[in-house]
Amino acid sequence: MDHSQHQPVEGKPEDNVIRPAGPRRGRITLWVIVTLFGLMIIFAAGIAFYIWNGLKPTSSGEVKQIELKKGMSPFQLAEELENQGIIRNAFIFKYYLRYKNEGARFQAGVYDLQPGMDKDAIIAKFNSGETLKSETIRFTIPEGYTVEQIADTLAKAGYVDKEAFIKLADTDRTWGDAEAVRLLPKKAELRHRLEGYLFPETYELEKGSKPEDIIIRMLQELDHKLEKLPDNWEEAMTERKMDFPSIMTIASLIEREAVVDEERPIIAGIIYNRLEKGMPLQIDATVQYSLDKPKERLYDKDLKVDSPYNTYRIKGLPPGPIASPSLKSIEAALFPEKTDYFYYVTKKDGSHKHLFAQTLKEHNRNIEKSNQN
Repeated sequence: MDHSQHQPVEGKPEDNVIRPAGPRRGRITLWVIVTLFGLMIIFAAGIAFYIWNGLKPTSSGEVKQIELKKGMSPFQLAEELENQGIIRNAFIFKYYLRYKNEGARFQAGVYDLQPGMDKDAIIAKFNSGETLKSETIRFTIPEGYTVEQIADTLAKAGYVDKEAFIKLADTDRTWGDAEAVRLLPKKAELRHRLEGYLFPETYELEKGSKPEDIIIRMLQELDHKLEKLPDNWEEAMTERKMDFPSIMTIASLIEREAVVDEERPIIAGIIYNRLEKGMPLQIDATVQYSLDKPKERLYDKDLKVDSPYNTYRIKGLPPGPIASPSLKSIEAALFPEKTDYFYYVTKKDGSHKHLFAQTLKEHNRNIEKSNQN
């Protein structure tokens, strides 16, 4: 008898593993998926809440002054806004600016911002440049003023020390991006180096401006005014065989001699006529400039003062300007009126006009006529 038929059959190991039923296994997989999905939703909701809360306006408070400095990045600005309590979270605000592509048009300045402002209102304010107006100083320099008179005006207003300002104005140096002043020659005879180049005008500068800032601003104003001259002014200067410092010197003489605008080109023409003939200019204003202290009336002894500016003693132009000329005087120096006049005398009738003459004899008659008024 074959007993092998009654031996147990050995099956494969895996045939003895107990497996969960199909539906139960599917429930476990679904539970894992739902749990993970739920965690993702919770995480996303947490991030969304973090962003929403970070961009939410802060509690209302007192207005703060925030300065957006030149060169400050939007990220640096965001940190300052958080420090001042204007926004809740600088980190989120930075990336909100990047997302909205904002910051490139922000304008430097000091802004009034209040805690509680909406983020987009803050951005709009920086884009529009709604800055606070800085405290300023304001002063007026009349036409024909000298460096010393300018220094005196500024000192009386409390903006500069007079002697320190004059010393600074006499310094041989560059002045920012001011251009015309770079044409100044190095002359030892110049009484004040910047004489004639500090343009007469009404100025407004930030409070606390240093004397150097004031000088640079006035020199820049001369550059701006020269741009208003006719386009051919440099060609006209070359045709007269004059350089720019000479033109400014002539303009200063015109400024001190002429009051009525229409007479400026005539007096300019007389100056050129006398220069061409080799005659001394004999301009009283140059004598006044030569004196330690100007006088109401000049005497014969004053006309003999030893100075390179005294045009009764020297021939040709003085070393440099004797005052700050107006744009009209500069234009007259460039475009003089052609006449045969060599002399002029002021009328004594209060009109500030002049009597002009071709000859000395005619000039003497005009002097008598003027004295009779």
